[in-house]
Amino acid sequence: MKSLRECIQEAEEKKVAIGHFNISNIETLWGIVAAARELNVPVIIGLSEGEGNFFGLPQAKAMVQSIKDEFNIPIYINADHSYSFDRFKEAIDTRYDAAIFDGAKLSIGENIEETKKCVAYARSVDPEIIVEGELGYIGTSSKILDSMPEGVSPDNMTNPEDAARFVKETGVDLFAPSVGNIHGMLKNAPNPRLDIVRVKAIREASGVPLVLHGGSGISKADFRAAIEAGVAIVHINTEIRIAWKEGFKHSFAKHENEIAPYKLAVPAVEEVKMVVIEKLKIFNNL
Repeated sequence: MKSLRECIQEAEEKKVAIGHFNISNIETLWGIVAAARELNVPVIIGLSEGEGNFFGLPQAKAMVQSIKDEFNIPIYINADHSYSFDRFKEAIDTRYDAAIFDGAKLSIGENIEETKKCVAYARSVDPEIIVEGELGYIGTSSKILDSMPEGVSPDNMTNPEDAARFVKETGVDLFAPSVGNIHGMLKNAPNPRLDIVRVKAIREASGVPLVLHGGSGISKADFRAAIEAGVAIVHINTEIRIAWKEGFKHSFAKHENEIAPYKLAVPAVEEVKMVVIEKLKIFNNL
């Protein structure tokens, strides 16, 4: 089985991207797994701090590992958006395949110092663990938004010079920039377009593969252009949550007398699977 590092390198060579999908329950996990098995492509399972609190970091790691062992598929797990060294350390100690320290709200100097600390710890535990850093604020909530998150604007996008400094001084393996992407989806308007010229410039300046957070609501054309410009991993969360909710809504409406959770959950799994298949086809040019 290829390592995550090898999968990322292969994605860059092929000009495709690995889909990263967040979970907080078993239905979303099985929907993602079903899609990955059907298309036979790598996927990354992500858990934010809140999702990890609910699911359990070790429990999620054990489930993903058991799925990898049973089905022999390239599925990996990432601690998504750790906001402190202690939370980052918890994921590393649990032997996650990857983890991100999110210091986007900090000054660039503070962000660099905290990220360096995280990189050093991960390297001391297992040099194969992928460490990601983030520079440029894109919001924090994967939900339906009434308006743009406060603090997100074109003026606050990541610039290539800062990206190059950040990567050089921290030693991260992956870099997550702000390039027009936002966490969540706008309720009454399409999400902003991506600045593809900026994506390309940041990839060239930073020298490491890029991660596009806030992928829900981004157009197919922007995805493909961003991947061509240097994005190797794309995060999807809000659309997964919507699919899960819609699946359960339909299930409860159709089977109002059913009380078996596993029966009611089937439509939610299928809805998630459909969303993941759609995204994976775009990311992998299928």
